[in-house]
Amino acid sequence: MTDPITRLTEAIEHATIRTSGVFAPDAELDATVPNWRFTVRGAADIEDTLAGWYADPGHFETITRVPITGGELVRFVLTWEEHGEPHMCHQSHVIEVEHDRIVRDTVFCGGRWNSALMAEMGEAASAVGV
Repeated sequence: MTDPITRLTEAIEHATIRTSGVFAPDAELDATVPNWRFTVRGAADIEDTLAGWYADPGHFETITRVPITGGELVRFVLTWEEHGEPHMCHQSHVIEVEHDRIVRDTVFCGGRWNSALMAEMGEAASAVGV
């Protein structure tokens, strides 16, 4: 069996969070999203929240996994199609693991961007020479 963080990243890509079984029963999700912060406790409620975030299969444009004491820092850019339109998100997860289960996921999310926002960001990057 693979480690729970690998299983989580695979579940994100394949939109199979609810069947991943990676969260401990008393796990905690601490999420910072645009203009908001919230906490979700318990594997089922975390799975429901993340299943909404990753409802469609996607592809990691970039993913970086950095070991830290007790877990990993995982940063990624995820792309997917939603109702025929390209979307993208940029996130960082500080994930803590105990006994082969995720016990805490602290998430920093830049938001969900549709094709219009991605084009606008591309134009802004070009204007500043990025």
